[in-house]
Amino acid sequence: MNSKGDDEVEDTENSSGNTRTLALTVCSAAIGGTFQYGYNISIINSPTSHIQGFINDTYRERWGTGLDTPQVTLMWTFIVSAFSLGGLGGALLAGPMAVRCGRKNSLLLNNVFLFVGAVLVLTSRAAKSFEMILLARFFVGVNSGVSMNVQPMYFGESAPKHLRGAVAFSSAVFTAFGIFLGQVVGLTELLGSEPLWPYLLASNALPGMIQLLTLPWFPESPRYLLIDRGDKEACVRALGRLRGGEAPGWEMEEMLQEQRQQKSTASKSGSTAAAKTPWALFRDRDLRPQLRTVMAASSAMMLCGNDSIYFYASYIFLEAGIPPEKVQYAAIGTGASEFTASIVSNLLIERAGRRRLLLGGYSLMAVWAVVFTVALTLQGRGVAGMPYLSMACVFAYILSFGIGPAGVTGILPAEIFDQAARPAAYMVAGSLMWISLLLVGMVFPFIVGGLGNYCFLPFFAVCVVSVVFLGFSLPETKGRTLAEITAEFDKKNGGKKERERERPEGEEPGTEHYQLGKACSFTALEQDPDPEPGNEGNEGG
Repeated sequence: MNSKGDDEVEDTENSSGNTRTLALTVCSAAIGGTFQYGYNISIINSPTSHIQGFINDTYRERWGTGLDTPQVTLMWTFIVSAFSLGGLGGALLAGPMAVRCGRKNSLLLNNVFLFVGAVLVLTSRAAKSFEMILLARFFVGVNSGVSMNVQPMYFGESAPKHLRGAVAFSSAVFTAFGIFLGQVVGLTELLGSEPLWPYLLASNALPGMIQLLTLPWFPESPRYLLIDRGDKEACVRALGRLRGGEAPGWEMEEMLQEQRQQKSTASKSGSTAAAKTPWALFRDRDLRPQLRTVMAASSAMMLCGNDSIYFYASYIFLEAGIPPEKVQYAAIGTGASEFTASIVSNLLIERAGRRRLLLGGYSLMAVWAVVFTVALTLQGRGVAGMPYLSMACVFAYILSFGIGPAGVTGILPAEIFDQAARPAAYMVAGSLMWISLLLVGMVFPFIVGGLGNYCFLPFFAVCVVSVVFLGFSLPETKGRTLAEITAEFDKKNGGKKERERERPEGEEPGTEHYQLGKACSFTALEQDPDPEPGNEGNEGG
């Protein structure tokens, strides 16, 4: 076992300096993946008045009379909400796509929705149809829903254990970069003017085209190739390319062990399916603690009010004395803040751990929500300096979100579920995320109207509840195998004793279902056999 550990360290040292293929794979997948989510929620903001004017003009030309302001606002709400509804559909579609088409091919096929949306937007003005914009935003939402689920799976299954957190967190980095770049491209001097807004909304096709031209040259997830498709030679080749040389023997042995364990579990249960369905995931009592944790984290990510703080940003900047024509430049600072925070967190995640960043982020957000509420209240009473405090709270809230919740939430399903359950877990998590985003978008205007300056108190409550619940339910996952993580969940829920009672007589504890996930964490199985890396590499030849 010691020799195996020595080989693991040696393989890690040899591959740590040669991760160019992995880095390029991450960039190619993310530029057409989670980048698109951030970009598409950002570019819709600057042309709001232009699109509303187009809606009114189109309606007047059809029916001879214009729409009232509330009616235009209602139509605009439908267009904005179509993105979230499409995202929900994409989240439900992502699991079956990832299983049947593979992680890489799912990302490539996902661009079809993006290109359809771009064509609809570009032709909407000639067709004099604002309904085409609504349909385009729905398709763009489907694209974002698929990529937000499939890309973290692809990254988590392709990265070595010493880079697993950083590679998975890069999804959040590209999301924040998309938000920032969308704000820049949406400036009036670029594509945010009235004649150019269709090109702004269709500009998301360019990152999609970059992905189509680059991602096919990079390997598929090695874990998917071996465990889902049963193609060992393709797995060895893919793993060798991602590690910059030969496939590490200990890593191959982990995946082979997981493959054997998964086949054994499937045969005992009488199931031939390699992947769980969401319904099967809900029925699995052993996985309920993990599922509850992921559901809570995914919902909190959208219910915590980070997207709503962007809504308040323009008002706060105006109150702070920034001229109206300069507000768009100040707003870019909000996107830059989240982008900066995500980069810093990406560097910290393998040192500080997932749990600390997640709980720390929500704790800071709760503090800033209180300070923001006090500042808004005093600002309404004319207290000097409060607009500047409110502006500082806007940036602090966004920075706190970017430090933890923005990136850690997407990593959790990959780290606490095994290969069979992971696609279904991402479907559930993604669905809740999009439902929560839609709910906040629809309810927040009423919260503002009803609570006024106290509108962020509900978000304060969400952050506090998240800290308490996740603090009790979520163990640290950094550097741990899935078996170790599961043992922590069992301590809190008594699941281990129940499984030991149900284990058939004579079966070894090491063969229980959760051992499937050891390879998922890219950590060593405690086995004495020491496969030679050279043999694994020869198989791939």
